[in-house]
Amino acid sequence: MLLDRLTKLCLALPGAECERKGSHATFRARKTVFAYFLDNHHGDGIVAVACKANPGDNQALVRAQPERFYLPAYIGPRGWVALRLDVGKVDWAEVRELVGESYRIVTLRAAIGRSRK
Repeated sequence: MLLDRLTKLCLALPGAECERKGSHATFRARKTVFAYFLDNHHGDGIVAVACKANPGDNQALVRAQPERFYLPAYIGPRGWVALRLDVGKVDWAEVRELVGESYRIVTLRAAIGRSRK
């Protein structure tokens, strides 16, 4: 199952936690979300993982491969990108890379925010 595989991958990261609600899941580290598992979110019929990306990377991925990547509702404009898991064979190394980069981005920002307090 896609969610089980993604959960295992995300929970391998230090301090990661998972909250499941129905067919969706939220992955956090240091109380900050670094990934979402979306299954038919708002009735769109898509199964995907959404991750935080570096500035501009989300739009570049969508432009390069619009059949696989999209800007998720609400969070896409804030630097998130979603990779469809329901189109073709899932490249789990690619998923691991996206999730890992998102984890690094959000945990670094959280650490910077704490150091400024």
